[in-house]
Amino acid sequence: MTKATTGELPIVQKTYDLIKWYVPILNRLPRDHKFGLGDRMVAALYDLLEGFVTARYARNKLAVLQPLSGKLDILQYQTRLLLDFQLMEVNRYEYASRLLDELGRQLTGWLGQQRSPE
Repeated sequence: MTKATTGELPIVQKTYDLIKWYVPILNRLPRDHKFGLGDRMVAALYDLLEGFVTARYARNKLAVLQPLSGKLDILQYQTRLLLDFQLMEVNRYEYASRLLDELGRQLTGWLGQQRSPE
């Protein structure tokens, strides 16, 4: 689905798409990583989606968006850990990193809009 068909903000749709792609990969991690790192990452992805949707309707968007920046940074480090633990192929790591970077740029832009006077 695209923004045109769902009416969603691009950051919400990209987060949704990332979850659809990433959660099945995280759910297939070996047991000793799935119940630690994998579950934390899945929860963080859902927190991001929930946060972006909440921010869309929030009166004070800045208060909702600022904590999401830290969650996104943590996800980037956790994704790197998957690569370093050899739990993820390089091409998947590169793809996930690109998606997370894109979300970071969109979030930075959204935060900037909230900080600048209208």
